[in-house]
Amino acid sequence: MLTHHELGLLWDFDDPAGSEQRLRDAARRPGSSPELRAELETQVARALGLQSRFDEASSLLDRIVFDSPPVATRLLLERGRLLNSSGHPDAAVAFFTRARVIAGRAGLSYLEVDALHMLAIADPANADDWTKQGLAMLDDAADERTRLWAVALHNNLGWHLHDAGRFDEALTQFALAQGAAIRFGDDEHRFSSRWAVARCLRSLGRNDEALDIQRELAAERPDAEDVQSELAELGA
Repeated sequence: MLTHHELGLLWDFDDPAGSEQRLRDAARRPGSSPELRAELETQVARALGLQSRFDEASSLLDRIVFDSPPVATRLLLERGRLLNSSGHPDAAVAFFTRARVIAGRAGLSYLEVDALHMLAIADPANADDWTKQGLAMLDDAADERTRLWAVALHNNLGWHLHDAGRFDEALTQFALAQGAAIRFGDDEHRFSSRWAVARCLRSLGRNDEALDIQRELAAERPDAEDVQSELAELGA
């Protein structure tokens, strides 16, 4: 099975084209098992989807035939992500639900939480419930890579609440995401989570607090466009 560490070395979500090439090269590597190649090919499809090359991604997934719980789960996840990204979230829900079931039966906790995280995105009416189920799983997670899902789960729920105008509840979720980023994440997670807290503070009218955070972030990364945009909104 493809490990989180191996996959992390190949993926850069800010560079899907580069990730696609690295994943293709890894899948062609001599000595790779058929199962490993199949898992890597599902990730090639994901990289294609992030480039909006949806037909190519779908055709690639059609050609993957290896039958194992990890491959089956990843196939369902990537089919669901393609549907969600191409504007069909309702259709994606069925794929994420099936992925969650297969991963759960096989004890693939990381992929099961991934499915719950995607359900919260594709099915916003039930985002609270899907997120709570994902977070409950993290209480028993043995590895920090799985527990890192807390950042995305809290962050996504925070934006769902923020978009609904429930700013106090959203701030709570963003603060929890920041705490998880400090415990389990890297510099990028910590930077992004601080930005989200500041953005929500602005929505709450707490502009002085928001400005302090955005100025700190600007000192760290002067070229960060989201930070500069917020500073402009705050009148700095």
